[in-house]
Amino acid sequence: MAQGLSIGDLADRTGLAVSAIRFYETHDIVKPVRNQGGHRRYGRADIRRLSFVMAAQKLGFSLAEIAPHLRALPDHKAPTKADWTRISKQFRKDIDARIAALEELRDKLDGCIGCGCLSLEACALYNPADVKAKDGTGPQNLTKLPA
Repeated sequence: MAQGLSIGDLADRTGLAVSAIRFYETHDIVKPVRNQGGHRRYGRADIRRLSFVMAAQKLGFSLAEIAPHLRALPDHKAPTKADWTRISKQFRKDIDARIAALEELRDKLDGCIGCGCLSLEACALYNPADVKAKDGTGPQNLTKLPA
């Protein structure tokens, strides 16, 4: 990485605040080098890394879910198509599981009256077969929440 991008240049290219870039640096998403003057310098590959994080976060993935994938990639090099394919396969599994859970919620939601009692005999969503009855009467899950 000859001269590299300044943190301001990287912020301009990604649309991120400088503080956000520094935050991602603490999670090893990007690893700048220091020039002779001690200033951070980033590679063009860091634009791709940060763009990937932003896209994945918009899909609902947390930084804790994203960071390990990027930490496993070589520093200061753009991820290859094979790298993205491998990462996206895992993300697809997670997305498919979320879609299935949302579809189940959607399909069972008409039986929910939204009261939060979670101990209704007929609740197919949270209390199939009235399993909460063994815990007593009333809103069993709701009463166990901290005040």
